[in-house]
Amino acid sequence: MRDEILARCAKKYKTKPEHLWKRWPGYVVLRRNDNNKWYAVIMDVPRNKLGMDGRDVIDIINVKCDAGLYALLPKDDGIRRAYHMGGTWVSVLLDGSVDIDQVWALVNASYNIVGQTKPKKHAQ
Repeated sequence: MRDEILARCAKKYKTKPEHLWKRWPGYVVLRRNDNNKWYAVIMDVPRNKLGMDGRDVIDIINVKCDAGLYALLPKDDGIRRAYHMGGTWVSVLLDGSVDIDQVWALVNASYNIVGQTKPKKHAQ
């Protein structure tokens, strides 16, 4: 599912995945080209870091949600409060427990939400 999401983001948004951390080579940041804001982060994390049983590593994607949607999303085995992010971000397991079309809808929503944020101006 990771590869399919990256391919869709490249095609639709012309996003190039960024590997920002040598320590975590499986972490990929996706950001908008117009304002440099992150709209998704794909990570490989141990299940126990997500409050689940087991230490095997699974892929997740963190996406930003509208506050109203965030309150309504089921925080079940497939969608959880975001690992390692604050605010209205959710982590979606990329293990097939959430349908790819639903994951893609959340990625699209996140892209649009962070597009509403103006880029920070640098002090002169």
